[in-house]
Amino acid sequence: MALLGTVGVAALLPARGAAADVADAGATGAVALLFFLYGARLSARETLDGLRHWRLHLTVLGCTFLLFPLLGLAARGLVPNLLTPPLYAGLLFLCLVPSTIQSSIAFTSIARGNVPAAICAGSFSSLAGIVLTPLLAAALLGADAGGFSPGSLAGIVVQLLLPFLLGQVLRRRIAAFLARHKKVLGLVDRGSILLVVYTAFSAGMAAGIWHQVSLPRLGALLLVEAVLLAVMLLASWYGAGRLGFDRADRIAIQFAGSKKSLAAGLPMASVLFGAQASLAVLPLMLFHQMQLMVCAALARHRARDADRDPERDADGDPERDADRDPDPAPAPAVPQRAPGHVAEVSPTPQHPAARAR
Repeated sequence: MALLGTVGVAALLPARGAAADVADAGATGAVALLFFLYGARLSARETLDGLRHWRLHLTVLGCTFLLFPLLGLAARGLVPNLLTPPLYAGLLFLCLVPSTIQSSIAFTSIARGNVPAAICAGSFSSLAGIVLTPLLAAALLGADAGGFSPGSLAGIVVQLLLPFLLGQVLRRRIAAFLARHKKVLGLVDRGSILLVVYTAFSAGMAAGIWHQVSLPRLGALLLVEAVLLAVMLLASWYGAGRLGFDRADRIAIQFAGSKKSLAAGLPMASVLFGAQASLAVLPLMLFHQMQLMVCAALARHRARDADRDPERDADGDPERDADRDPDPAPAPAVPQRAPGHVAEVSPTPQHPAARAR
């Protein structure tokens, strides 16, 4: 609701002239502060401890930075019939953004999945995205998409990477302060993102963004993103099953590997695309809202499955569970006898309930 409200304010009262310059400077500082706080909060030690589950993390990284970009490249065939070139650039940028941390953890917890794995997977994805997202954008988007050029990597280093590394260096000194002011800093996080959105859409209003995106184009974009999300949810779930992960790990892979971070993507887009950031962030904002609604329903569905069948098969296949004896009787213990002693065997086996009594 805050994002939609910010877009509405930018539509009614866009920053122009000197106000636009002040908003741009504020957004630049907010982005640097945001990534400084990311670095200060992210424990490198906890992240390194998660390396024990390296197969799961590689699977999530493969979904985020390999399968997503491949699907984004495949969507190029939708231009210009369904998507305009600027909207396609935003869609492809969406496919290059790292995964989320907070919502992946929340949905994994609701669905009774592997929460520690989701924490580490989201952390690894965020760390990798600091480097991989700009590099992939330079390779796949090029200078013709939204005004982005490989020279913008310098802005990424100054605004994103250096503040992040500084936060990592100062983490031990300021960790207690961050813990005491967690709620206030949460407002700083959200305020920074809203300021970036306001600045981007103010520039979009000045450039006539809504004259560039018609309602049919917007509907086509929503349809394409719905298909993209469905493909990633199915591929991450069944692909993890084929790789031999158990149900808890598959849940973590599905929720961490199918989502994209608005908090990381918006600041990167403002640096990479400059004046064209308004169109570039539109697909990401729509996808973010869609993934929250769909994954919330999916997480509750997974939780209900766990409640109905606590002993669900490791691969999550209910049909395989149906072939098993629902209440198998344990094998009777054979008492130790002296050598040469013949054990007496009862001709009528007892029912498991009788043995329990």
